[in-house]
Amino acid sequence: MKKKLLSCLMAGAMVFSMAACGNDGQKVSDSVSTTESESVPESTPEPTPEPAKEPVAEEVSIDFEDGNMGFVAAYNKPADAADVELSVADFNGSKALQVKNLTGKVPYVAIDATSLLGADVAKVASMEMSIGVSYEDGSFNAVSGKVLAWSGAADALEESGDDWSVYLEKVNPKKQVATLDAGEEFIADAGNMFVVQLKTDNGVAAGAGNATMYIDNIRFLDASGNLLKADSSAVFVANSMFETSGPDYVNLAYLANPVTLEGFACSADGWNQNGIEVSQEFLDALVPGSVVEIQYQSESGNLWMLMNGAQAGWIRVGVGNIDGSNSTSSYYNSGRNTCQITYEQLAAAYKEDVSTWGTSMQCESDTPWEVFSVRVGQAAPYYAPLGSEAVEFADFSCSADGWGQNGFDMPQEIIDALVPGSVVEISYTSESGDMWIVMPDSAAGWMRVAQQNEHGEGWATLVDGKAYITYEQLAKVCGDDVSTWGARMQCESSGKWEVLGVKVGPAKEFKMMRDPVEFEGFSCSGDGWGQNGFDMPQEILDALVPGSVVEIAYTSESGDMWIVMPDSAAGWMRVAQQNEHEEGWAAYNGSVCQITYEQLAKVCGDDVSTWGARMQCESSGAWEVFSVKVGTVE
Repeated sequence: MKKKLLSCLMAGAMVFSMAACGNDGQKVSDSVSTTESESVPESTPEPTPEPAKEPVAEEVSIDFEDGNMGFVAAYNKPADAADVELSVADFNGSKALQVKNLTGKVPYVAIDATSLLGADVAKVASMEMSIGVSYEDGSFNAVSGKVLAWSGAADALEESGDDWSVYLEKVNPKKQVATLDAGEEFIADAGNMFVVQLKTDNGVAAGAGNATMYIDNIRFLDASGNLLKADSSAVFVANSMFETSGPDYVNLAYLANPVTLEGFACSADGWNQNGIEVSQEFLDALVPGSVVEIQYQSESGNLWMLMNGAQAGWIRVGVGNIDGSNSTSSYYNSGRNTCQITYEQLAAAYKEDVSTWGTSMQCESDTPWEVFSVRVGQAAPYYAPLGSEAVEFADFSCSADGWGQNGFDMPQEIIDALVPGSVVEISYTSESGDMWIVMPDSAAGWMRVAQQNEHGEGWATLVDGKAYITYEQLAKVCGDDVSTWGARMQCESSGKWEVLGVKVGPAKEFKMMRDPVEFEGFSCSGDGWGQNGFDMPQEILDALVPGSVVEIAYTSESGDMWIVMPDSAAGWMRVAQQNEHEEGWAAYNGSVCQITYEQLAKVCGDDVSTWGARMQCESSGAWEVFSVKVGTVE
């Protein structure tokens, strides 16, 4: 660009110079002999233009021409994440990864650089790719987002990001660049990856619907700009960020001791049923307190199961208010791709005697559907991770082989934290996946706690690389007096294991919530300690009844979230923050917060009509709320 500008300036200077020479008062003929005849200069032929050079195609790491896309996955843990459909499709004259937005929220697509590059992932300094968009109506609208990078050690991944945008129709697709700056380096075998997020879609406001995003010509480059080769046959491997963040199992129970119904993978069109014969092992697991879990997808989000050979008759039970009574509504997660149906719901439809339910199970939806797996297990609470309110068991880091115990004497602050309503959170890995506590010096004897419910203490919750064992479970086997539990706490697993840390704090349980009523239009944000919200419509007021829960989908810099009722007759009230009114602790994980009716009633009174018309949200850091719902807890 600088060379072009210099050439133009020089040419301009020559023109001005020639013009000056022709206007200095001298005749041109004065310098030429008058005896010589005028000569007409011969015309100079135009130079033959050089043929245009074909653009040289850049070598790429991934171009999708082979149809492979197993190294990418939809990331649906953030509260604002959209359900997306991934495929390889034609775009701009070649194959590209197509990302179709199904629900209108924010698409997130993870690209597993670790699996693609192997040991060379540690050489990555930047990634280039082309991103384009299209709309069903053929229009063009500007879009933008971020390319996030998850870098660092496997157990301490850090997130950074670079902005991208496509804002001109003539530059669609457009090359985008994400750079790993100092401190953001990738590490081999640590699950490092890039995540492409489409945050702002101007097509929605223009009435064009949701953008379909296309990703192509991915180039992984080292610090010298050299291309790194990638293996397009690689298979995506979820890292700790991908697995643990977000609300995937909020509204659902953890399944303890699950039994999988082998072979249940089928699909059908809307209003069609499909299924298999049920194994005896599966039927034996259908007992009080159990839950059937179905992982699925359907265009409407609805899914029903039915025991089509039941003596009680042909009855649907599941997600979707099929008969208008709400009696058959089950529990489902935020992505509406996992549902749980309790034994009690099934027994209400088919009667208590499982032997009368028949041996055939089918699924159905009102739109095309597919089921990926079915399993049944005992329901255990799903807990929010412990935060600053917890007490850390300092230096609790140890390991052992399967069936081997290891641990430490409990410091006084841990003993003091073991009170009714508390929970022990263990961060761990194990070959078998399980983890439990052993109190070897208990006055009641050597006690293993919350493994297979062997003492009737209930089932441990093992989820997201953490085990949760409550005070009540420990007290069931060791007695209510903590002073009799002995000085030592140990861990154990049936496979080789390692414990990374132990905390004790108030148990914050996410409730199983069904039949949610959406607070329409509740989307707002604020700075730290700033409130924002809306007047409550009648349907929300009607849904706020004993046993209900308010669920908030959000993000915040600090991770916390709570409700403010500014016009309550009891006064300006902040609810479920630091348990300041002894209302109990809110369950929140940085993406979803649940606050129960009982917590609100504790500070605002039992009469909802005195709570005031307005509901607001607040956090200690800058925050954004995407949705608010009120649902039923049973």
